[in-house]
Amino acid sequence: MAYDHDLADLIRELIAGEERVTEQPMFGGLAFLVGGNMSVAASRQGGLLVRVDPAEAEALVDGERVRPMVMGGREMRGWLHVDADADGPPDEVGRWVSRGVSYARSLPAKSKSGRG
Repeated sequence: MAYDHDLADLIRELIAGEERVTEQPMFGGLAFLVGGNMSVAASRQGGLLVRVDPAEAEALVDGERVRPMVMGGREMRGWLHVDADADGPPDEVGRWVSRGVSYARSLPAKSKSGRG
């Protein structure tokens, strides 16, 4: 399944005012990087992949709409899979995008080479 292009467009719209944002195909979806750090992605499995503070991730999981991101059978620490789409509640996607962007912005920016 390809990622939801409408959801990617919504993410793009929500982060339009952010500085140092780039887009990159990753994991079969479309990731949005802030200062070279992944923040949020339109997932190929539907919904969002959101980067969060690993210390807060467990408290955000509800077991239904918000789950840990799993890749290759392993949970990815600090990443959540959120069931959300462009047609869902208007503030829902915005809250998750904001959370991912805020966390990515708190990390040291990476150079274009990706080496810190």
